[in-house]
Amino acid sequence: MKLWPRIKQLSVGQLWKFFVLFLKHPRFIIPSWKATQHTFELCNTRFGNTHHGVNKANAFRHALWNVSLCRNVYKLNQNKQKSVFWAQKVTDLYEKVTQNSGLDDDMDLHNNAMGRAAFLNTLGQNESEIITYLLEKSEKAIKIEHLDQIAEAKNQMVYISE
Repeated sequence: MKLWPRIKQLSVGQLWKFFVLFLKHPRFIIPSWKATQHTFELCNTRFGNTHHGVNKANAFRHALWNVSLCRNVYKLNQNKQKSVFWAQKVTDLYEKVTQNSGLDDDMDLHNNAMGRAAFLNTLGQNESEIITYLLEKSEKAIKIEHLDQIAEAKNQMVYISE
């Protein structure tokens, strides 16, 4: 799936929330767009459409998206914490406006946080090394059926079904 069709699925109200967020930080529009586009392209190439499910490929995509957002913004501001905070703002807002089911939403938020932690843990590594790291983490992801299982998976990605 391309990014533009995904954006066109958002309502006017949802788009407005993103507009306001990016209006406050216009320098981050292009790096965020590029990170999002790059994540989709890489995941489409590696996983086809399967990364749109609630599986390990989806866990990988969410983590990679957050790492990419952090890395692209970090290139501009050279501040790890502000980069992580920005990625959290963008991805939390995205999860809020898309309104997935409860467990799906919590899974995405958890895997987003895993990506931001991965950014901090892999700072200084190249993209290939980071992708390998995230693939290894996603292969070891824990299958969940209940919300309380997410809390138990502190340093591991999670997924709902194959």
